[in-house]
Amino acid sequence: MSVNGTIEPRFARLREAFEEELSTGNELGGAIAVDVDGDLVVDLWGGYRDATKRLPWERDTIVNVWSTTKEVTALAVLLLVDRGLIDLDAPVAHYWPEFADNGKDAVLVRHLMSHTSGVSGWDRPWEVEDMYDWDKSIAQLARQAPWWEPGTASGYHANNQGHLLGEVVRRVSGMPLKVFVAAEIAGPLGIDLQIGATAADDHRIAEIVFKPTRPIDPDKVDMTSITMRTFTGPIADAGSANTEAWRRADMGALNGHTTARALARALSVISRGSVDGVSLSSNTIDRIFEEQASGVDLVLGAPLRWGIGYGLPEPATIPYLPTDERVCFWGGWGGSLTAMFPDRGVTISYVMNRMGRGVIGSDRSERYYRAILEGLESLNR
Repeated sequence: MSVNGTIEPRFARLREAFEEELSTGNELGGAIAVDVDGDLVVDLWGGYRDATKRLPWERDTIVNVWSTTKEVTALAVLLLVDRGLIDLDAPVAHYWPEFADNGKDAVLVRHLMSHTSGVSGWDRPWEVEDMYDWDKSIAQLARQAPWWEPGTASGYHANNQGHLLGEVVRRVSGMPLKVFVAAEIAGPLGIDLQIGATAADDHRIAEIVFKPTRPIDPDKVDMTSITMRTFTGPIADAGSANTEAWRRADMGALNGHTTARALARALSVISRGSVDGVSLSSNTIDRIFEEQASGVDLVLGAPLRWGIGYGLPEPATIPYLPTDERVCFWGGWGGSLTAMFPDRGVTISYVMNRMGRGVIGSDRSERYYRAILEGLESLNR
């Protein structure tokens, strides 16, 4: 299986790993990018963008990156924080008054950013298609009560974080989230990144390939648990990502369509402070690393550490990310993963279309990241 793109010699093991994963079929198609102080030292892509292996993964292939989208949404919020338009320590209701209903008046913006708000899903009944209706989604989130005391623990806001933060962005900027990302991030940086995807881009979107999940048996699981309330409000369906309705929606937690190259450039705003006029002050970047929660996440059931907007390394869950420097990251269902290393100006991004197993990342993403980090360390030898 041929791999295309460019790569510096010190990352030869990464190329070998990517080629092997593609040749064995573990990887169907994907892309990897590494930005070091604005220099794209790795820009690889290969494989196929469809399950029948008829369509090659091209340089401009875009793919739904699931929850890696949350990193872009968090960046949008931080840009407004940096401009003094959003206060992370202010109540959400200061910007979105209706959200104060039903005991949510003390929920702060940073609680939404760190998955500690107590609002990790929609009250049932709620279907995937309901998420496509912005007004309906926001009205329901404003009405419902928190499922646990806000600020006391994290519970991954799997499907709805983009709606929660997106409404704050809309109230402050006057722009829907997908418009804000286009105008304030993708446009100025000249990158192939969007929340959702336009009809004009349908022909180059990689098909999401997945193994069907078993139906939930309500007689065998606790449907009242926070985990089940989150993942049945709504029930996730990977196949939805291949539909037109999904692609046209504004879902900042779920349906970003982009390339590894574009993600590396966008999130380098965190690693480098400024990229072609899109910038964050050091004070705002420092806030990302203020730990907001640490422990077993109420939704994912795995040990996690949350800063503001991003995960922080937790060896029990992500053993390959270093803990002796500032690192922030997040990933998407199936294995995509983007991580920022501001102490060395590095951003790493991996995207793919064959979904792997794992709570965060996958065996493939771990293999690639270990090879990348080894290549980066070779500079210091």
